[in-house]
Amino acid sequence: MRDTEDPELSVVVPMYDEEDVLPIFFDRMHPLLDSLGISYEVLVVDDGSRDKTAALLLEAVQDWAQLRVVRLLRNSGHQAAQSAGFRRARGRYVVTIDADLQDPPEVIAEFLTAVREQDVDVVYGVRADRSSDSWAKRTTARLYYRLMCRLVGKDIPFDAADFRLVSRRVVDAVNALPEDGRVFRLVIPWLGFPSAEVRYVRAERAAGTTKYSLSKMLRLAFDSVTAFSAAPLRLATWLGLLGGLMSALFVVGALVIKVSGHSIPGWTSTVLAVSVIGAIQLLCLGLLGEYVARLFQSSQRRPQFLVGYDSLEDQGHQEPVQHR
Repeated sequence: MRDTEDPELSVVVPMYDEEDVLPIFFDRMHPLLDSLGISYEVLVVDDGSRDKTAALLLEAVQDWAQLRVVRLLRNSGHQAAQSAGFRRARGRYVVTIDADLQDPPEVIAEFLTAVREQDVDVVYGVRADRSSDSWAKRTTARLYYRLMCRLVGKDIPFDAADFRLVSRRVVDAVNALPEDGRVFRLVIPWLGFPSAEVRYVRAERAAGTTKYSLSKMLRLAFDSVTAFSAAPLRLATWLGLLGGLMSALFVVGALVIKVSGHSIPGWTSTVLAVSVIGAIQLLCLGLLGEYVARLFQSSQRRPQFLVGYDSLEDQGHQEPVQHR
């Protein structure tokens, strides 16, 4: 019989096709959390995995009483999986960590020490060294965090991703937000709860391959901007004004050439004018389209994720798992 009392700590772990890393994850996480001396649950959110991740998790539930498996009906994305974890976590404190073990689970003990000694609601895991990353990744990460600081209007810890500890107050505040598609690394600093930082060195992925492709990182960056700021709309306005100014200059130039009698039929200036103005218009329409799309998706009120199975609620019922 599982313990039905709320645990002191919930460790939320989004997973997607992580069958290779799961044995290492279990071997490392289980004894570590047992050694903390507090009640806990490990809430694994399986984000519609296509491999044997779900089957391995359901087998592990039988041997690890504190392991809880929540399966989403379809792949909904990393941030949606975190949202599902926040919705279902029961702990007084909630830690979010990825399954690849690049963020060392041993730091969780430091998180707990910091939150108790410094009386804060958020403890961010901040990378102390990015030398293992390529120059391009370090540069783009630096630009991303600087841009987000300007847009959000809050001090966002540089080199802090989704490895953090939050109190129940923060979890309840995040769950109360009406917005869909939230970006946690921006939402939590925006709330303004007292926070602290714990620095650590990130390791290589324990096994398997990364599921966070370049396209997903670009999507995260774009969602971060459009979810937190109307600056792109203002940019579209300024670009429209710039296009209008350039058009006026072309008109003036054309009139001057016509009056001076040096008018020469040509296509270069025409193509240049049409190209520049057309590009600006298309960019503005694209930016407007992104915001209209967000409004449209919000008006549909479709759930961000759908839970198909929760081992805590569906004890004795084992969901059929398909392997591909």
